[in-house]
Amino acid sequence: MSAVSYKCPNCGGELTFDPQTQKYKCEYCFSYFTEEELEAANPDVKSAGEDAGTAAPESEAASGAAGNQEAAGKDSRKASGTADDEGEAVLYTCPSCGAEIVTDSTTAATFCYYCHNPVVLSGRVSGEFLPDLVVPFVIDRKKAEQSFMNFVHSKKFVPNAFFEKKQIEKFSGVYFPAWLFDVKAEGIYEATGENIHTWTSGDDEYTETEEYHVEREGDLTFKELSKNALKKANRTLVEGIWPYKLSEAKPFHMGYLSGFQAERRDMESSEFQGELLNDVNKYGKKLLRESVSGYDSVTTKKCDCTIEEVEEHYALLPVWTVTYKGKDGKMYYYTMNGQSGKVVGKLPLDRGKVVRLFLAVTIPVFLLGLLGGYFI
Repeated sequence: MSAVSYKCPNCGGELTFDPQTQKYKCEYCFSYFTEEELEAANPDVKSAGEDAGTAAPESEAASGAAGNQEAAGKDSRKASGTADDEGEAVLYTCPSCGAEIVTDSTTAATFCYYCHNPVVLSGRVSGEFLPDLVVPFVIDRKKAEQSFMNFVHSKKFVPNAFFEKKQIEKFSGVYFPAWLFDVKAEGIYEATGENIHTWTSGDDEYTETEEYHVEREGDLTFKELSKNALKKANRTLVEGIWPYKLSEAKPFHMGYLSGFQAERRDMESSEFQGELLNDVNKYGKKLLRESVSGYDSVTTKKCDCTIEEVEEHYALLPVWTVTYKGKDGKMYYYTMNGQSGKVVGKLPLDRGKVVRLFLAVTIPVFLLGLLGGYFI
């Protein structure tokens, strides 16, 4: 498996994807390049990705590389006391400075901690793990940080440490993996509809209830049902910033990951079949119920949806995120949709600020009360 980086054809600096221009930017000479120009300038990177796409599964590649550790770009694995992938630490050689990069088993793009250059771990996004689609970042780091500061400053009782400089430096742009499902299903709906008529005759009031048996059948189509495909991700916060405009998704290219972090999926599409059926039943019932009209009341008796066809796509979705460990030992999060800017967060509370505000309000009120004789 290879660790690769994209080089500027003008000065040899590292290229990163720029959300603002949707091109690839050199931070050294400030040149910009299209995807075609990027590939033309970095043919070795493209061939490395193609080779990784036809390579043996990652576990086999790791065992083969153990006997040939001098080969550049190959990964080796350190035993961690467990046999599964989640317990593995993986070593890569940085193509820029030669330093060893340590990642966990799902990291697909990161930075070298020594030369700080962006690195894409091509084997993590190839073969069976090659994404079909990627939604590129639209919001750049500067805008993301400004939005974060505006959001935090609007919350009066957040600890200052949550948004100080060293905390902002932890702000990360990460591509999270997701499964997208297009589903065709057949739905059957049965209900009882009632129309009630009331009238008076003389001193008497009459009520007539007409009851109808209602049936509906139909072909249902659901587009782009999204599921988070990373176990370690905080599902509430990752899914809380959905939806994405998936019509703006691009065919996957490793260049989009350069300059960002990325995670590889560790959940397969088959694991979501139960959730998918529940979603289809929930949304199908709603659609079929909305097709029934002309009754004063409708009582659902039966609703069954059968999945006929599923088309799945593996995608990477952009997220800006920062975490903070509070004094209470809990982990707090802030995440932003890297395309739309939608924000969700679980912020810590500075109890000292709450107490100070309470005292600042109550003490003057109490003193004024004493002067006015209200508390005597």
